[in-house]
Amino acid sequence: MTIQTHKRTCSLCEATCGIEIRYDDKTGDIESIKGDKSDPFSRGYICPKATALQDLHNDPDRLRKPLKKTASGWQEISWSQALNEAAEGFRRIQAKHGRDAVGSYLGNPNVHNYGNMIFGPLLLKQLGSKNKFSATSVDQLPHHMASLHMFGHQLQIPVPDIDRTDFLIVMGGNPLASNGSLMTAPDIKNRLKAIHERGGKILVIDPRRSETAGVADEHWFIRPGQDVLLLLSLLYVFTHELKAQLPALPDYIDSADLAGLCAPYVPENTAARTGIEAAQVRALAAQWLQAKSAVCYGRMGVSVQQYGGLCQWLINVLNIVSGNFDRAGGAMFTSPAVDIVGITAAQGGRGHFDRYRSRVRNLPEFGGELPVAVLAEEILTPGKGQIRAMLTVAGNPLLSTPNTRQLERAFDSLDFMVSVDYFLNETSRHADLILPPCGPLERDHYDVIFNALAVRNVAKYSTALFKPKAGVLQDWQILLELTKRLNRGDLKKRLINRLTWAVMGWLKPEGVLNKMLKSGKSGLDLNALKKQPEGIDLGALQPVMPKRLFTRDKRLNLTPDVYLKALAEVASELQQPLLTGDQLLLIGRRHIRSNNSWLHNSQRLVKGKSRCTLMLNPADAERLGIADGVSVRVSSRVAELEVVAEVSDELMPGVVSIPHGWGHNVPGIRLRQAQQVAGVNTNDLTDDQLLDGLTGNAALNGVAVTLTAVA
Repeated sequence: MTIQTHKRTCSLCEATCGIEIRYDDKTGDIESIKGDKSDPFSRGYICPKATALQDLHNDPDRLRKPLKKTASGWQEISWSQALNEAAEGFRRIQAKHGRDAVGSYLGNPNVHNYGNMIFGPLLLKQLGSKNKFSATSVDQLPHHMASLHMFGHQLQIPVPDIDRTDFLIVMGGNPLASNGSLMTAPDIKNRLKAIHERGGKILVIDPRRSETAGVADEHWFIRPGQDVLLLLSLLYVFTHELKAQLPALPDYIDSADLAGLCAPYVPENTAARTGIEAAQVRALAAQWLQAKSAVCYGRMGVSVQQYGGLCQWLINVLNIVSGNFDRAGGAMFTSPAVDIVGITAAQGGRGHFDRYRSRVRNLPEFGGELPVAVLAEEILTPGKGQIRAMLTVAGNPLLSTPNTRQLERAFDSLDFMVSVDYFLNETSRHADLILPPCGPLERDHYDVIFNALAVRNVAKYSTALFKPKAGVLQDWQILLELTKRLNRGDLKKRLINRLTWAVMGWLKPEGVLNKMLKSGKSGLDLNALKKQPEGIDLGALQPVMPKRLFTRDKRLNLTPDVYLKALAEVASELQQPLLTGDQLLLIGRRHIRSNNSWLHNSQRLVKGKSRCTLMLNPADAERLGIADGVSVRVSSRVAELEVVAEVSDELMPGVVSIPHGWGHNVPGIRLRQAQQVAGVNTNDLTDDQLLDGLTGNAALNGVAVTLTAVA
């Protein structure tokens, strides 16, 4: 036995922590997974999820061969048969019903896999369907919308420079549980601690007193869905009461009548709805402007609500007008070794909005994708363009999207379905064919997206630890082989496609990555990164504006028309009742030992007390006669379910919380560990009709529910 050490990046969440894996090079057995103290970015930190890489690698439930659904059950088949039947099925559906009859859904793990990011678009282009969906519209779509309309590129997302800020305002985010989201920040606990050590301050504004709130200087409760009113009131104080303290805007920014658009939102007018007193709003505004540097960071709780698009735009506006934009300690942009923003912009891929609309509800696309909240109706509603077949890649929409019981009925009605997934899970059980890729330790890794969202400029490449066993394909190989089998167009086009794909197949993702590295300004290539497997620190974030504006006129517009139109709808918000009768507002929550829906088959991550509970405030529990530990029936407009109550003052009165990603209690899945701790699916309760009207992002937070104690 010879024990070797392999350095790599943990690819399970956005933090990109460096890890050291000790393994037996004879047997392939993993001895341990620990944090890599030589990684300049994560500095030895890892969270409990990293150890799940070993569990995932060894999981007996992970599929190793393609599966075909037959009358007698699932049957293992060859790759040749599986790929041919998948392509033939899609061709058959499109020949009969048109190209848009095949829909696709991409899950979040795709952005953790640069091979999928390179080869996935080739497959979707060959399918040629407008019915494309992804986890983006149940997550970060409001961020992309603001970036497109303000900075000219949907991926040009500002990052909080938390390593140098003096005042961090966190709205609807819990980085101590998420390790940072759209803010790649490994070792987040010590990064937050450093703010205090240099005399800075942290304020968390959230309907729940989260783990991050526990280390903050202050925590303010806010009613779900009312963040837009708080942000408008802060803008009111900035532009009406503290105008003399506002710094001059840079020349490249087009200012507008900010004071006029926020005039109705005097703090006294919004306090009753937000739950935050007018004096608090004024104190926050003053402290924001007095701080040496400050930055507001809004994440999931702000995005997945009815006014998520307006919230993310207003957060950008407040960071800009307070003088905390594109400077140390404020909201900044990365200069990554692989400049995915610059590369895609050069290819005309800055992003677009409302080029076409969904067939049934007439909702706009963004970046070539429709809001996933319309997926079920696009399958269930007859007519031209009806989705008859689905392709899912590394996604589990039957747990991750709103009104999942309706979506289950929709998937049951499909004529054909293919899932690229290494588990037989809640979604892939509906497929006719499951095409399983190799595990994450059997492929190389580079963080194209998360390096572009990091709080420092870093670069790191990880070679594969293990070679895939014979008969196992990598994700990109599956996608490329399907693409080849769907080659369409005239003879010349098909020949060009074959040549292009042959070159890319020869280069492999590694070769394409090397070309992207060489096109950047870091001076790095793949050989340089291979020599430093612990990663390379390229320095702190630097000012890049206005050179990194991708708008056509090279100017930053603070008030794009699309936001002014949406803002008109908020005026009536002040006149509407928050709740009726005994309704409460449902929100989600995240735990550091969980990652969406697909790590619940790891025993070490789910052991202990059940985390899938309904959390509610003691005052609400007493009023409704609900005791801690009893079963509660939770009802929304679309469904009801039963879940165990957890009475806690972490929740503000009038708010309840169920974590996302559970509900492994459906028949036909092969997730033995997850089934033992099944929990309930909170997205049974969320409403496909409740959306951010501006972006189409699902409003998973702020869903009205009622509770009844179960006798």
